[in-house]
Amino acid sequence: MMTVDTVDPAEVAKFEAMAAEWWDPNGKFRPLHLMNPCRLDYICAQIAAEFGRDLAGPLPFKGLRVLDIGCGGGLLSEPMARLGADVVGADAAERNIPVAEAHARQSGLVIDYRHTTAEALAEAGERFDVVLNMEVIEHVADPLAYLIACRELLKPGGLMICSTLNRNPKSFMMAIVGAEWVMRWLPKGTHDWAKFITPDELYALIGNAGLRPVDRKGMVFNPVTWRWSLSDRDLSCNYVTASVKG
Repeated sequence: MMTVDTVDPAEVAKFEAMAAEWWDPNGKFRPLHLMNPCRLDYICAQIAAEFGRDLAGPLPFKGLRVLDIGCGGGLLSEPMARLGADVVGADAAERNIPVAEAHARQSGLVIDYRHTTAEALAEAGERFDVVLNMEVIEHVADPLAYLIACRELLKPGGLMICSTLNRNPKSFMMAIVGAEWVMRWLPKGTHDWAKFITPDELYALIGNAGLRPVDRKGMVFNPVTWRWSLSDRDLSCNYVTASVKG
């Protein structure tokens, strides 16, 4: 089978340039640090529901193989490892990998970090119970081909969690004007608004890739409390989906 390379070199270069700052909560990845508890709440709840795990028990994800694609510095890989999962963190930006490896060692965690792509892992026959596909799809060259690779990476009955940004005037104001131009959390040009994807578009792409969407929620930032929360109704900016492989 011929694989399609969905990596966008220009997008990879953006994150290569910021690699050293992944674990600085006040640096360029501050928005992700603020969002991470909200993302983890959703991820953990979906995995627990799908695989019948008790989050109150010790190492609730023990025995599950989890892929964190676009892992960056390991902000999601490390919590998954702490919960007992066998974690592979993969990133197309080579400079992210040593940063992630060093932090995992400092944290006493064993995580298999690799400089690779979803397509390469799928072609190698790697399979996972869970694929975490968080804030990646808006940076790839071919979203459908990328999601097809993610489907191939899942075992039958496997779960994919995918988050991204809606495409509307609000997301332009929040993610680009607010985060890049005003707050300067991210370098200008980190996001391309034209590559944002509406929830209905993402659901259609997921279905066309051969997965079954089962849930979606908004992730909403409160500028008063500076906290993120999940919403059943407000998917106007950041949102997250869950889908399964039949």
